[in-house]
Amino acid sequence: MKKKPMAAAAAGLLLFGAAVALSNRGAASANEPRPAASNNCDRECLNGLVDQYLDALVAHDPSRLPLTKTAKFTEDGQRLELGDGFWRTATARGTYQFYMDDPVVGQVVYFGTMREAGSPVSLVLRLKIEDKKIAEIETIVVRTGMNPARPNDTGAESFEKLGAPDRLFLEAIPPAERVSREELSRTANKYFSGMQMNDGKGDYSFFADDCSRIENGQLATGGRNTMAGGSGPDNSYAVLAGCRTQFQSGLLHFVTRIRDRRFVVLDTEHGVALAFTFFDHAAGDTRTFQTPDGKTVTAGPTNPWTWEIAEAFKVEKGKIRRIQAIFHRCPYGMSSGWSSWADAMSDRARW
Repeated sequence: MKKKPMAAAAAGLLLFGAAVALSNRGAASANEPRPAASNNCDRECLNGLVDQYLDALVAHDPSRLPLTKTAKFTEDGQRLELGDGFWRTATARGTYQFYMDDPVVGQVVYFGTMREAGSPVSLVLRLKIEDKKIAEIETIVVRTGMNPARPNDTGAESFEKLGAPDRLFLEAIPPAERVSREELSRTANKYFSGMQMNDGKGDYSFFADDCSRIENGQLATGGRNTMAGGSGPDNSYAVLAGCRTQFQSGLLHFVTRIRDRRFVVLDTEHGVALAFTFFDHAAGDTRTFQTPDGKTVTAGPTNPWTWEIAEAFKVEKGKIRRIQAIFHRCPYGMSSGWSSWADAMSDRARW
């Protein structure tokens, strides 16, 4: 007769333990994005909607798109009526295309080339899909070059010379080596945290030995200064080869803030993380700093400067192997149109 209370107590402990486990599991996944309300759009569906969008864009006819009633559209951080802006001037699709999908949250980001009045431009397109309809449209149209010496080089021609994205971005990660969405984003975010006010003294072991970076279609880790169009001065990080070496130099210190870090694609199957963000260069006294070897350096923009950037990372075994970015200059301190003021000014990563 006395065994029944003990059995009941044991059962109660088991139920309590199960409840604690469920609670801990919920806490551990608190930062994981919630699936889209109607997650019924797979990779083929997401990519197909990108193609449908681009075809409608060239035709200057947004009525061809399946839109939600509250669909929102931005171009270069500005909210516009769908059909305005690049919708009026796009003339053709280019030959470079790179699709990055996140079926879990119903989002896709596309890096590609286009023609505007016959001139090559680079395009970043983000679509958020609900019930196979487009709910959000975010675009960056790169119309001016990142290189002051070549202002008409938008990166489009360089991307088209590459022909296709690095094959590593397209390769699946073995199932046993895949990580959570949170871990994938945390690894990629180390790049932004390591670059912001870079002093060369951090732990940069998150870079793989063969890490390389493509910026607006050009190799930015090949040991040449693409910004200067040549070998460049010895105080430029761009003359150093390799991702880790550039960060260890401390020469990226003039990037004073990397903010509004929105990880909008986290593809654990391929180890791809894609973030929209802004790189601020405050100029002034932030241009002068000391490198790890004690050298005093003055470098970076001479006036306040912001890059609006979409940046993709290929992560394998906890290390960044490939980086690809598309960006252009925008008004200093500008926001994306998709964040609150506090989030737009924060260097906290969100996903």
